[in-house]
Amino acid sequence: MSYTAKLAELGITLPKAAAPVASYVPVVVSGGMAFVSGQLPFVDGAVVTGRLGDDVSVEDGKAAARACGLMIVAQLQAAGLLDQVERVVKLGAFINCTADFIQQPEVANGASDLMEQIFGGAGQHARAAVGVPALPRGAAVEVDAVVALRA
Repeated sequence: MSYTAKLAELGITLPKAAAPVASYVPVVVSGGMAFVSGQLPFVDGAVVTGRLGDDVSVEDGKAAARACGLMIVAQLQAAGLLDQVERVVKLGAFINCTADFIQQPEVANGASDLMEQIFGGAGQHARAAVGVPALPRGAAVEVDAVVALRA
């Protein structure tokens, strides 16, 4: 089954792939790998903003990370690469949070769980989940990805 069909089976509608907000491209392919630039959490066309440990709950942060994951998949689809995915190799999750917030892994699970839901075993990946003092546009979460492609 193609991943496009898997999305339909799961009832997942991808958002429109976001245009870059600065001087970069959304996806670069090199050496059989797709490097997906950091994606912000768009819900209903607006970026989910705020800070974990302050005005954003862990559950809302997890939902924001899932929205970032959906945008990663949307970028792969827009680049014509979705059905070429062999494996999600690594995610990098950046969590906008207070200095004492320590639940970055739980927040990042929103994106990680989505990858496994869509790609099955090929969605299991290495990951970094780090807290940062600020993100572009005031986003609560940003996630980037490295994805291996079939030849």
